[in-house]
Amino acid sequence: MRIFDPHIHMTSRTTDDYERMAAAGVRAVVEPAFWLGQPRTSPASFADYFDSLVGWEPFRAGQFGIRHHATVALNPKEANDPRCRPVLDLLPRYLDKDAVVAVGEIGYDSMTPEEDEAFAAQLALAVAHDLPALVHTPHRDKARGVERSLAVVAESGVAPGRVVLDHLNEVTVGLVRDTGCWLGFSIYPDTKMSPPRMVELLRAYGTEGVLVNSAADWGRSDPLLTRATGEAMLLAGFTDDDVDRVLWRNPVEFYGQSGRLDLTDLEHAAADPPIGTWAGNSILRGGS
Repeated sequence: MRIFDPHIHMTSRTTDDYERMAAAGVRAVVEPAFWLGQPRTSPASFADYFDSLVGWEPFRAGQFGIRHHATVALNPKEANDPRCRPVLDLLPRYLDKDAVVAVGEIGYDSMTPEEDEAFAAQLALAVAHDLPALVHTPHRDKARGVERSLAVVAESGVAPGRVVLDHLNEVTVGLVRDTGCWLGFSIYPDTKMSPPRMVELLRAYGTEGVLVNSAADWGRSDPLLTRATGEAMLLAGFTDDDVDRVLWRNPVEFYGQSGRLDLTDLEHAAADPPIGTWAGNSILRGGS
């Protein structure tokens, strides 16, 4: 089983997680920029964070044969903080990076006017940089948030097929299914979606245009729940090809629209991962 996790926050995970993921079949990931858990106080802290997404994290992933790409954005939660708004002026510098395959996460947290402005501005950046967009749907009042997100996307001029609405569930999937946008689902231990629930949605809506991710971060989450979903699909009667479509070919198709997705020579990388340092640092600790 080959796995491409299209939404996972490896900044929050340990190097041991990369090792476990590689053993489970994860060969590629996309790490979206997100809220780190406490407020950032200036655009400079975002610059350091974005630098790590296109530098240190690809290095760390590569030590286990995993290819790492990123998306960058001013996240919805911090769009409400006036100290962070200048990040919008910083983004074009990073949206030109080879390892950046989409604008994201953008969208809504509390559906404020400030979030409206940041969302529209970043969809315009997606158009200007010819990149797909990863849209975070809010955890509260989710149905209204999805409807509002779809309206903003429709007004933006972004082709629906270049947009994924993430964190969908049984209540919201029907709102998105016929819009042409991609359907994103996050599999969590307790909240969002579970492997059995995901299997039922795949039975109802099919496997095309679906992205399944772990969205693993600093909260209670599990970077191996993509693998668990694939196993649940097989137990439910889906074929190996169905699993490969959901866990590999779909994310390749979506992020491949960026023209920057590099999945070359993955088998060699997995068998013989590189050894070295990034800015003089390695993932090794201790001595002989």
